Amino acid sequence: MTILDIVKYPSPVLEENCEVVTVFDKRLHRLLSNMYNTMLEADGVGLAAPQIGIAKRIAIVDIDDKHGKIEMINPEILDAQGEQVGPEGCLSFPGLYGEVKRANTVKIKAQNRKGKWYELEASGFLARAIQHEIDHLNGVLFTSKVTRYFEENELEAEG
Repeated sequence: MTILDIVKYPSPVLEENCEVVTVFDKRLHRLLSNMYNTMLEADGVGLAAPQIGIAKRIAIVDIDDKHGKIEMINPEILDAQGEQVGPEGCLSFPGLYGEVKRANTVKIKAQNRKGKWYELEASGFLARAIQHEIDHLNGVLFTSKVTRYFEENELEAEG
Protein backbone atom coordinates (compact mmCIF):
# COMPACT_ATOMS: atom_id res chain seq x y z
CA MET A 1 0.00 0.00 0.00
CA THR A 2 1.53 3.27 -1.15
CA ILE A 3 0.38 6.60 0.21
CA LEU A 4 1.16 9.43 -2.20
CA ASP A 5 1.91 13.07 -1.35
CA ILE A 6 -1.07 15.34 -1.88
CA VAL A 7 -0.21 18.50 -3.81
CA LYS A 8 -1.27 21.68 -2.04
CA TYR A 9 -2.37 24.98 -3.55
CA PRO A 10 -0.74 27.03 -5.18
CA SER A 11 0.97 24.24 -7.14
CA PRO A 12 0.45 25.01 -10.88
CA VAL A 13 -0.63 21.41 -11.70
CA LEU A 14 -3.88 22.06 -9.79
CA GLU A 15 -4.95 24.61 -12.41
CA GLU A 16 -3.99 22.64 -15.52
CA ASN A 17 -6.43 21.16 -17.99
CA CYS A 18 -5.48 17.48 -17.75
CA GLU A 19 -4.51 15.15 -20.60
CA VAL A 20 -6.74 12.34 -21.82
CA VAL A 21 -5.70 8.85 -20.70
CA THR A 22 -4.97 6.55 -23.65
CA VAL A 23 -3.03 3.69 -22.01
CA PHE A 24 -4.90 1.30 -19.72
CA ASP A 25 -2.18 -0.88 -18.22
CA LYS A 26 -0.82 -2.18 -14.90
CA ARG A 27 0.76 1.22 -14.16
CA LEU A 28 -2.70 2.80 -14.36
CA HIS A 29 -4.16 0.05 -12.12
CA ARG A 30 -1.40 0.64 -9.56
CA LEU A 31 -1.91 4.41 -9.73
CA LEU A 32 -5.67 4.02 -9.13
CA SER A 33 -5.04 1.76 -6.12
CA ASN A 34 -2.47 4.17 -4.69
CA MET A 35 -4.83 7.13 -5.24
CA TYR A 36 -7.61 5.29 -3.42
CA ASN A 37 -5.36 4.42 -0.46
CA THR A 38 -4.11 8.02 -0.36
CA MET A 39 -7.67 9.38 -0.37
CA LEU A 40 -8.71 7.06 2.47
CA GLU A 41 -5.60 7.89 4.51
CA ALA A 42 -6.37 11.61 4.11
CA ASP A 43 -10.01 11.03 5.12
CA GLY A 44 -11.26 12.34 1.78
CA VAL A 45 -14.22 11.38 -0.39
CA GLY A 46 -12.52 12.08 -3.70
CA LEU A 47 -9.09 12.52 -5.26
CA ALA A 48 -8.05 13.64 -8.72
CA ALA A 49 -4.70 12.90 -10.38
CA PRO A 50 -3.57 16.56 -10.39
CA GLN A 51 -3.80 16.45 -6.59
CA ILE A 52 -0.92 13.98 -6.64
CA GLY A 53 0.99 15.94 -9.28
CA ILE A 54 -0.21 14.04 -12.39
CA ALA A 55 -1.99 16.07 -15.09
CA LYS A 56 -4.12 13.18 -16.40
CA ARG A 57 -7.92 12.81 -16.51
CA ILE A 58 -8.16 10.33 -13.61
CA ALA A 59 -10.28 10.69 -10.47
CA ILE A 60 -11.72 8.54 -7.71
CA VAL A 61 -14.80 9.13 -5.55
CA ASP A 62 -16.07 7.07 -2.62
CA ILE A 63 -18.64 8.63 -0.30
CA ASP A 64 -19.14 5.33 1.56
CA ASP A 65 -22.52 4.54 0.02
CA LYS A 66 -23.95 1.74 -2.13
CA HIS A 67 -21.87 2.84 -5.13
CA GLY A 68 -18.59 2.15 -3.33
CA LYS A 69 -15.38 3.16 -5.08
CA ILE A 70 -15.99 4.95 -8.38
CA GLU A 71 -12.98 5.16 -10.68
CA MET A 72 -13.44 7.79 -13.38
CA ILE A 73 -11.05 7.96 -16.30
CA ASN A 74 -11.67 10.61 -18.98
CA PRO A 75 -15.02 11.53 -17.36
CA GLU A 76 -17.52 13.87 -18.98
CA ILE A 77 -20.72 15.32 -17.58
CA LEU A 78 -23.49 14.48 -20.05
CA ASP A 79 -26.33 16.14 -18.16
CA ALA A 80 -26.77 18.25 -15.03
CA GLN A 81 -30.12 19.06 -13.40
CA GLY A 82 -31.37 20.98 -10.39
CA GLU A 83 -29.37 22.87 -7.83
CA GLN A 84 -27.88 22.25 -4.42
CA VAL A 85 -25.83 24.47 -2.15
CA GLY A 86 -23.60 22.87 0.43
CA PRO A 87 -20.24 22.77 2.18
CA GLU A 88 -17.09 21.63 0.43
CA GLY A 89 -13.48 21.19 1.36
CA CYS A 90 -10.50 19.96 -0.62
CA LEU A 91 -7.47 17.88 0.29
CA SER A 92 -5.33 20.42 -1.61
CA PHE A 93 -6.66 23.23 0.63
CA PRO A 94 -6.33 21.78 4.16
CA GLY A 95 -8.57 23.47 6.71
CA LEU A 96 -10.42 25.58 4.12
CA TYR A 97 -14.18 25.12 3.70
CA GLY A 98 -16.80 26.97 1.73
CA GLU A 99 -20.35 26.88 0.50
CA VAL A 100 -20.61 25.92 -3.19
CA LYS A 101 -23.56 25.78 -5.60
CA ARG A 102 -23.61 22.65 -7.79
CA ALA A 103 -26.09 20.66 -9.88
CA ASN A 104 -28.17 18.31 -7.72
CA THR A 105 -28.14 15.47 -10.26
CA VAL A 106 -25.54 14.60 -12.87
CA LYS A 107 -25.18 11.96 -15.53
CA ILE A 108 -21.60 11.17 -16.44
CA LYS A 109 -19.77 9.04 -18.96
CA ALA A 110 -16.32 7.73 -18.02
CA GLN A 111 -13.97 4.83 -18.58
CA ASN A 112 -13.03 2.21 -16.01
CA ARG A 113 -9.50 0.94 -15.36
CA LYS A 114 -9.76 -1.41 -18.34
CA GLY A 115 -10.85 1.35 -20.72
CA LYS A 116 -14.51 0.27 -20.91
CA TRP A 117 -16.98 3.16 -21.09
CA TYR A 118 -19.83 3.36 -18.60
CA GLU A 119 -22.52 5.84 -17.58
CA LEU A 120 -23.55 6.76 -14.06
CA GLU A 121 -26.31 8.93 -12.64
CA ALA A 122 -25.75 10.49 -9.25
CA SER A 123 -27.57 12.96 -7.04
CA GLY A 124 -27.03 14.80 -3.79
CA PHE A 125 -23.66 14.45 -2.09
CA LEU A 126 -22.36 11.92 -4.63
CA ALA A 127 -23.16 14.32 -7.49
CA ARG A 128 -21.36 17.09 -5.58
CA ALA A 129 -18.23 14.95 -5.08
CA ILE A 130 -18.17 13.85 -8.73
CA GLN A 131 -18.50 17.45 -9.97
CA HIS A 132 -15.73 18.58 -7.60
CA GLU A 133 -13.33 15.93 -8.94
CA ILE A 134 -14.19 16.53 -12.60
CA ASP A 135 -13.55 20.25 -12.00
CA HIS A 136 -10.02 19.31 -10.86
CA LEU A 137 -9.42 17.61 -14.21
CA ASN A 138 -10.35 20.86 -15.95
CA GLY A 139 -8.09 22.98 -13.73
CA VAL A 140 -11.07 24.45 -11.84
CA LEU A 141 -10.68 24.80 -8.07
CA PHE A 142 -13.62 24.82 -5.66
CA THR A 143 -12.38 28.16 -4.33
CA SER A 144 -13.49 29.78 -7.61
CA LYS A 145 -17.08 28.71 -6.84
CA VAL A 146 -17.30 29.46 -3.11
CA THR A 147 -20.07 31.88 -2.11
CA ARG A 148 -19.12 31.92 1.59
CA TYR A 149 -16.11 30.61 3.51
CA PHE A 150 -16.35 29.18 7.02
CA GLU A 151 -14.24 27.52 9.68
CA GLU A 152 -14.07 23.76 10.29
CA ASN A 153 -15.92 24.13 13.62
CA GLU A 154 -18.87 25.76 11.77
CA LEU A 155 -18.97 22.72 9.47
CA GLU A 156 -19.11 20.36 12.45
CA ALA A 157 -21.88 22.44 14.07
CA GLU A 158 -23.99 22.21 10.88
CA GLY A 159 -23.41 18.51 10.21
